[in-house]
Amino acid sequence: MKAKNHGFDKIRATCQSTPMVDWITSPGLVDYETACTEMEARAEAIARGAADEAIWLLEHPPMYTAGTSAKPADLTDPDRFPVYATKRGGQYTYHGPGQRVVYVMLNVGQRGRDVRAFVQQLETWVIATLDQFNVTGEIREGRVGVWVARDDKPLTPSGQKPEDKIAAIGIRLRKWVSFHGISINVEPDLSHFTGIVPCGITDHGVTSLVDLGLPVTMGDVDVALQKTFPQVFV
Repeated sequence: MKAKNHGFDKIRATCQSTPMVDWITSPGLVDYETACTEMEARAEAIARGAADEAIWLLEHPPMYTAGTSAKPADLTDPDRFPVYATKRGGQYTYHGPGQRVVYVMLNVGQRGRDVRAFVQQLETWVIATLDQFNVTGEIREGRVGVWVARDDKPLTPSGQKPEDKIAAIGIRLRKWVSFHGISINVEPDLSHFTGIVPCGITDHGVTSLVDLGLPVTMGDVDVALQKTFPQVFV
């Protein structure tokens, strides 16, 4: 499916609001460069007080993005999909159909000015969202993102449960307003992750809600995200 090059005004399939936060959901696949342009413009407007905060829910066509800490050796199949250098933190990650991308444009300057606490809030939000589907998401020291233990796989040689990554987190702040954000694997083609070393981690895999055996749709995840947001962000 060819990505459509639309901006905010054309892509709003639905737009709901919680107090001071605009929720935007885009249909189809949104071109990455267009998304970055729109996201940065919105973040700038938020910083100027000219726009409300926003949560943007979308999907991208298949691609790899390189964060500010990406290592060239971790791009193992550079010709498979387009590769974009991005301004978010982190290393290489994959985006594509079946993955819910959540661009988070919030005024961290008015939410405590604590970047570490803000990232922890994002992690907590993902975990609370997964809990809506009875999936236990966990954080691991030294490993970015949200992980799930696999009871359905053999134990590792050290006798531990294997753990797979289900969500990635990477943000950037400008004038204390965040952009970029979260990606949650709902039903992407997991083989597409093999073209990179996701987030520089080689000894763990990736999973999705559907891979875990759950018949979850993108709409289900969107409902869970909006339900749990006020439990984490005030």
